[in-house]
Amino acid sequence: MSEEISSSELSPRNNPYLLGHENAEQMFLSAWKNHALHNSWLISGIEGIGKATLAYKLARFLLSADESRAESCTGLDISPDSQIFKLVANNAHPDLKIIERDFTETDRRKVVKAINDGERLSAEELKDLKKSAFIRIDDVRTINEFLSKHSSGDGWRVVIIDSIDDMNSASANAVLKILEEPPSKTLMLLISHNPNRLLPTIKSRCAKLELKPLTDACVASLLRRYRPDLPEPEIKKIVAISSGSIGKALNYVDNNAAGRYDELCRLLQSGKNFTISGVLDFCNAAVVNEESYNLTRELLLKFLSENVKRTSNIVAYADCWDNAVKVFSETDRLNLDKKQALINIIVNICKHI
Repeated sequence: MSEEISSSELSPRNNPYLLGHENAEQMFLSAWKNHALHNSWLISGIEGIGKATLAYKLARFLLSADESRAESCTGLDISPDSQIFKLVANNAHPDLKIIERDFTETDRRKVVKAINDGERLSAEELKDLKKSAFIRIDDVRTINEFLSKHSSGDGWRVVIIDSIDDMNSASANAVLKILEEPPSKTLMLLISHNPNRLLPTIKSRCAKLELKPLTDACVASLLRRYRPDLPEPEIKKIVAISSGSIGKALNYVDNNAAGRYDELCRLLQSGKNFTISGVLDFCNAAVVNEESYNLTRELLLKFLSENVKRTSNIVAYADCWDNAVKVFSETDRLNLDKKQALINIIVNICKHI
C-alpha cells in the first residue's frame, strides 16, 4: 500500500513538486538567463492551483542560482536535500522574507507562551488558531528593515507576500511604496487569488504570471500522487467537481465531498418531489461545523454552475443562483442561522428546476 503524503509535506514551503505551470516556470527562467528579471512578479489564479508552490520554487531557485552557469541551466528545480531547500522550508533563510496573515493577538500569545515554555502545540490546537483578518501594516514595514540589510554573499533577496489580497488599504499602500523603488537584486513575489481587486498601481508595477486552472489530467495525476490509495472512480468524481484546483480536490477527498455531492444531487434532482425530512436530514449533517457548512455551500453553487451549462431552463437556474448567493451573503453579513439558509436555498432550487 502506497503511503499518503501528509499536509505538512504538501505545504508550499516543503513541496518540490509542481505540475501544470511549465510555461510560467520557463518565462521566469528565460528572464533570469537574459539578465532581464523584473523586481516584482504578480502570481495570480484561482485558489489551490499551485501559486504559492511556484513562488517558493522561484525563491529557492534564485537563492541558489549560479549566474556564471546560466547558459547550462534548464530548469528551476533544486534538490530537497540541499541546505537552501531546507532553510526555505523552515523560514530560516537570511535572504528570504515571508509576509502573511499573523495569528490574532490572543492566539499569538498562546504560540509565544508555548515556545517560551518549551512546549509544542498539537495539530488540533494549531488547527484551532485563528488568523487576523488582514496583513498588518506593521508586518509590511518589516520588509523595509529586511531590505535595508546586505544579503548574504551579495546575492538576491526575496520577499513572498501570501497573499496580497489579504491587505487593507494601509498595508497595500505600504507595499506600493516598496514596489516603486525596489533595491537592486530584490525579488518581490506577490500572490493573488483575485487580482481584479488589487490597486491598479500595484498591478502596473509587476510582471505577470497568470496561472490557469489545472487540466483534468493534471488534477487526476496529482491526486494519484498525493492520495495513492484513492480508487479511480473516486478520482474521476473529484476531478469533475474540483474546477481545476488540486487544493480544492484534496480538500474534497479529505472531507468526502464526492459522497456529499452525490447526496446533494439526488436531493435537488428530486425537484418538487422533495421531502422535508430529506432536506432536514441533509442540512443537519451539513452544519455540524463551520468547515462542513462551507463545503456544502461550495457544492451547492457548484451544482448550479455545472447544471446551467447543460439545461434549456437557464433562467430558472440563474434565478436559483442569484437567490443562493444573496442568502449566503446575508447569512454571513448578519450572522443568521446557517441551517435555515441551506434549507431555504435547497427548497427554492427543488421548487424551480
